[in-house]
Amino acid sequence: MTAGPRILFAGGGTGGHLYPGLAIARAVVRLAPQVQPHFIGARRGIERDILPGTEFPHTLLDLHPLYRRTPWNNWKTLVGATSAWRALSAMGQRARPHGVVGTGGYAAGVALAWGRANGIGTFLHEPDSHPGLTTRAFAGGARALYLGFPEAATRLRPGRETVVLPLGCPIEPPPIPRTAPQAARAAWGLPADAFVVLVTGGSQGARAINEAVAAWIDRGLPEGVCLLWSTGRQQAAAWLDRDSARVKVRPYLAPIADAYAAADIAIARAGAMSIAELCAWGIPAVLVPLPTAAQDHQTYNARATALSGGAIHLPQPELSAARLDTEVRALLADPARLAAMRVAMQERARPDAAQAIARSLLALLDIPVAPDSPYYPA
Repeated sequence: MTAGPRILFAGGGTGGHLYPGLAIARAVVRLAPQVQPHFIGARRGIERDILPGTEFPHTLLDLHPLYRRTPWNNWKTLVGATSAWRALSAMGQRARPHGVVGTGGYAAGVALAWGRANGIGTFLHEPDSHPGLTTRAFAGGARALYLGFPEAATRLRPGRETVVLPLGCPIEPPPIPRTAPQAARAAWGLPADAFVVLVTGGSQGARAINEAVAAWIDRGLPEGVCLLWSTGRQQAAAWLDRDSARVKVRPYLAPIADAYAAADIAIARAGAMSIAELCAWGIPAVLVPLPTAAQDHQTYNARATALSGGAIHLPQPELSAARLDTEVRALLADPARLAAMRVAMQERARPDAAQAIARSLLALLDIPVAPDSPYYPA
């Protein structure tokens, strides 16, 4: 049997770079089952733990980031890049890929450079409003740039023939039909008329947010307000004593769809994937960017979302129990504003991003969509 077209997916280091690649690859296979995705990642990134549990073949290489604060360690980056290049060349001799898809992070750079040097089409997905170093470096020769935030286009220099498409971030879309908010609240043991605030700092949690929320609970939540609070697994023990009839404390929300269905607003970090999910669910947000995020990209994400009217940008130095109380009370007192924020988030939603990106990728690679695909016809 002849092997189908092979596409390399390179990206990782963090979930924000790995999970979009997985979502796109799965959409590609649903559209064109003959395609064989193969993932390239770093031995030291999150992909080391995630990829072995997926359905995709993968190769983990000795890749390192640029050590900006400790430049004397960049010898590791050079040595790792050299060995990775050799490994990619050996793979290419066995089966030349049709394309290389980079989803960001240091795990993507070498694979994109190798693909470019060998005349293989390269494609980039940039989740953030402020593009990362890898995207900026390879935008000029890419066949397509897929943007999570349309604002990213102003900070990139694509090539003359590069297709630039703001198709969003690949996420797990809300189910159809959705669970009614009242039913979702009942499942959490909350009153049907509660004003539900979802608090999440991601899988690791956000200590600054957790501390401010704990202080807010201690001073007294506004009447009718209930919390669904994801503390992060490593921080849960410090806050589990705040669990009550009105405050549901969990180390991690999985599936988080149950919380999204119940939420009126969210207090969250400003990662691209989190914002994409909030937009898909139409949940207004108070966004508290991680100050130490690379190139401060979360601040750019928060600003862009706030300018659209869907969120409140709250810098971490301004975060406090009093400020959270003020912001939530203001939204409670202004249903029209809250409704407008909900609409603004929905207008930025791209729940079908994975499918749209996969369809574009296959078209540019001249790979036909299978007639029996669930996405056929367009």
